[in-house]
Amino acid sequence: MIGRLKGILVHKQPPWLVIDVNGVGYELEAPMSTFYDLPELGREVALFTHYAQKEDSVSLYGFMRESERRLFRDVQKVSGIGARIALAVLSGVSVDEFARLVQAGDVTALTRIPGIGKKTAERIVVELRDRAADLAGGGAAASGGIPADAQSEAVIALQQLGYKPAEAARMAKAAFENGDDAATIIRKALKSALR
Repeated sequence: MIGRLKGILVHKQPPWLVIDVNGVGYELEAPMSTFYDLPELGREVALFTHYAQKEDSVSLYGFMRESERRLFRDVQKVSGIGARIALAVLSGVSVDEFARLVQAGDVTALTRIPGIGKKTAERIVVELRDRAADLAGGGAAASGGIPADAQSEAVIALQQLGYKPAEAARMAKAAFENGDDAATIIRKALKSALR
């Protein structure tokens, strides 16, 4: 519903911040990873947002980078994890570090994040291991807003179409030829998948 906000930062006191967008103050909750990179009060800021509506509340969360928002959403897909723990994850480790811990199956390190016990850490490893490579690989690309190259862009697009990270990477690599743009790679990859 609200995917991005750009305006003047008028208040920041972790975990809350307020952005004035043309006279409307949006109150957002943000992880510490975002607070570290916020400008001074009175300066312009642009944040990716996640809108959440529950039976009794509406919440808006803000993130400096798209990779952080993606991790926030992915972590909540693990049973037993809500927004509080997802924010704690982002406040405790970087996206790349989290992806590395999940890929390595480092349950002990994950339990050092507030709110994550041993069973929850084990569920995170089991349920997110397939997506961990995407988080780490896509983290750098998404934080800059532009993927590193056409092949990376194609991999991200194929994942958004529902292909698993490893499968998307394999398809894009097989379809890639020098000089191809992302759209061409995607078209070729989808065509070969239908054969």
